[in-house]
Formats: sequence, C-alpha cells, structure tokens
Amino acid sequence: QLVESGGGLVQSGGSLRLSCAASGINLDYYVVGWFRQVPGKEREGVTCISSSGGSTNYASSVKGRFIASRDNAKNTVYLQMHSLRPEDTAVYYCAADRDYYACEATYFGAWGQGTQVTVSS
Repeated sequence: QLVESGGGLVQSGGSLRLSCAASGINLDYYVVGWFRQVPGKEREGVTCISSSGGSTNYASSVKGRFIASRDNAKNTVYLQMHSLRPEDTAVYYCAADRDYYACEATYFGAWGQGTQVTVSS
C-alpha cells in the first residue's frame, strides 16, 4: 500500500514536499514514480526514481524545480516541489513497480490514492 501526504494549497512561487509512504512492500526493490492528473487529462509522469535513488528523470515541465528523493530506511519517497506554478495544480500520485520500462503510468502496478496540490496565482 502506498499513501501520499503533503499536498495542499500554496501560492505561486511557493514550495511543498510530498511524501509517499509504503507498507506491505519493501521499496528497496521498487522504482517509484510521481504522477499527476487534472480532470479530463491523462495521468502525466512527473519523475521516476530508481530503487537505489541514484537515478532520476524528470518531465521537462518540472526539471530544475522538483526533486525526488527516497529514504529506504523509512520506506518513503519524497517529492520536493519549488517555484510552484498554477499549472502544477493537480492530484499527485505515487506509484511503484519492481520493473522499470519508462516513466509512464501504464508501467506501474501499485498506486496510492493521490493528494491534491493547488497552486494559486
């Protein structure tokens, strides 16, 4: 089970840190992705982080503003978001899978329930 937390309402230019805590699975062996979705649009890959944390990739829209990290001792993955923009408003999901093909939602099997991030202008 994956549980996201840390979402909320923030002004443009602000920061938030999302957490994704896992139970029942050992994230040491899983690639974790952060995805976001707005109504009427497909779920978009924001970033994916390797099981060791040594490799991450980011969507161009968030590169340089968002940082993914993980603390395997706490079985938790984080998404630090800086310089937030209104277009970052979405429900953010974390997802995990043992195999990695691409940072796309279709390749991830375990999902959290999502946390709302709203950025006001």
